[in-house]
Amino acid sequence: MKKYLFILLFSCLSVVSLAQDSLAIRLDSLLQHPMFQTSQVGLMVYDLTADSVRYEYNSRQTMRPASTMKVVTAITALDHLGGDYQLSTRLYYTGMLEDGTLHGDIYCVGGFDPMVESLDIRAFAQSIRDLGVNTFDGNIYADRSMKDGLEYGEGWCWDDKNPQLMALSVGRKDNFTDQLMAELRRDGVRMLDCGVGWGRCPETAALLSVRTHSIDQLLQRMMKKSDNFYAEALFYQVAKAVSEHRTARAADACTAVKRLIRRIGLDDKDYRIADGSGLSLYNYVSAELETMLLRYAWQNERIFEHLYPSLPIAGVDGTLEKRMRGTAAQGNVHAKTGTVTGISSLAGYCTTADGHVLAFSIINQGVLNSKPGRDFQDRVCKVLCE
Repeated sequence: MKKYLFILLFSCLSVVSLAQDSLAIRLDSLLQHPMFQTSQVGLMVYDLTADSVRYEYNSRQTMRPASTMKVVTAITALDHLGGDYQLSTRLYYTGMLEDGTLHGDIYCVGGFDPMVESLDIRAFAQSIRDLGVNTFDGNIYADRSMKDGLEYGEGWCWDDKNPQLMALSVGRKDNFTDQLMAELRRDGVRMLDCGVGWGRCPETAALLSVRTHSIDQLLQRMMKKSDNFYAEALFYQVAKAVSEHRTARAADACTAVKRLIRRIGLDDKDYRIADGSGLSLYNYVSAELETMLLRYAWQNERIFEHLYPSLPIAGVDGTLEKRMRGTAAQGNVHAKTGTVTGISSLAGYCTTADGHVLAFSIINQGVLNSKPGRDFQDRVCKVLCE
């Protein structure tokens, strides 16, 4: 009996070994492409089901990740903030309300929520009306003290169309107070020589209203559409949560990422973290780091259940909507794309034909045209899914 069990075990191990050899041969052949005479690639494939590395090539080389940096940001944020986290914008007032006239000031306190829109402005205006205000004798102030004064990330290219990083905005524009005043006028509130400005909300101010959006709402656009503004907003949510200062700094979020890197067993000194979106020229990570973070997320349901639904799906939606159609990867690969000049990347999950779940990261560097990089990534995914 023991002999037969040994034979059976040996046969199973042989099948696994053959599968791994076949995968290695096919991926090795893809690396013979002429594009790698003038460019580099870092690649790691990790079998989450078997908890072992299936394939790696230059996996520890540090490279700029482009927008797969958003995977690092998302996992760090879910780890620190949790899936129930809410981004908030708050409305306060000071002074006295007498016979329908508010003698005081209104403070709009930003929490760097990129999803604030005109609907929220209308809700804030209605809360002022509900207070019984029909005349306003004061000023409306924008409190943007939640974050530092940096309007752009470290290492961003000056000639890119980068989002301006503001703790309080509407539709990415710096006109929150103007819109609120206009909405109050439309609601019939009489303004007595009122103005708008910037200022920190006094601690004695009374809370009037709060508007919130969930981290899941943010992740959907941040990951599916690769929205840089949303990614930086989430980066600063992490910074605020871990900061020892009243004002959050990008450096605080970088520290949080480094702590997570150490926790998953890698040396944080091997990497450079500069922003949350991947726009920075100063980000340096590796395929191994991204893959191990994906492994960490998969092993922690409280992270994975929020991360996985946010990832673009090959041939279905997001930035992967038109890729890998008609292949075994369609509907199978859930991964974040990345593209900046010279960089094309892809990091996420897929399931093999035998039911094993894989995590992978592919970073193509030195590709002046991103299409060869995308084509290579698609071929790799096809091999993994077959």
